[in-house]
Amino acid sequence: MSSHVISDSEQEQLIEKLEIFKIHGRDKHGRKIVRIIGKFFPARLLSIEVLKKFLAERIFSRLARKPFVVLYVHTGVQRSENFPGISALRSVYDAIPGNVKENLRAVYFVHPGLQARLFLATFGRLFFDGGLYGKLRYVNRIDYLWEHVRRNEIEIPEFVMDHDEDLEYRPMMDYGLESDHPRVYGAPAVDSPTLSIYSMRCIS
Repeated sequence: MSSHVISDSEQEQLIEKLEIFKIHGRDKHGRKIVRIIGKFFPARLLSIEVLKKFLAERIFSRLARKPFVVLYVHTGVQRSENFPGISALRSVYDAIPGNVKENLRAVYFVHPGLQARLFLATFGRLFFDGGLYGKLRYVNRIDYLWEHVRRNEIEIPEFVMDHDEDLEYRPMMDYGLESDHPRVYGAPAVDSPTLSIYSMRCIS
């Protein structure tokens, strides 16, 4: 999975240090939140077996038998940098204990992007059993998240808030019809109708 080789213990320390997975806050129904920051995932450095071991020992074991939700922040995820791949995701999902899957009530998917939506709409039901696809809740803007999550109990990274603000000025980014490269606010959102069609964002 990676050209760099680090020990299993170093990989576990890296996952913990980056706080990719964190049980943090509660939703409006009082359920625990498992927050996942996709951008922080060092896909090139981690073994899937180490990841599954970390989740089993540090996350799943702390969820007990009570209902919980997942807050997955997709902002900044790029296929070549921090996306582990479909087979890896399926392997991790299959390793989740049955009682944990049963207690998962919702997955809030923040800043999903066009390609993620298309993939899940096409293959979501095939890759994820147990009704997970039906529990997905797309959250296009952080303001919509507060309808489900207690605002003062969850920490959202600054880069996510910055991207959310960009989307307010450049809504075509939601549909992959505009690059997410920085531009001066107030400039035209799409420079050319022809070029805009080919500026699809490379987000998985």
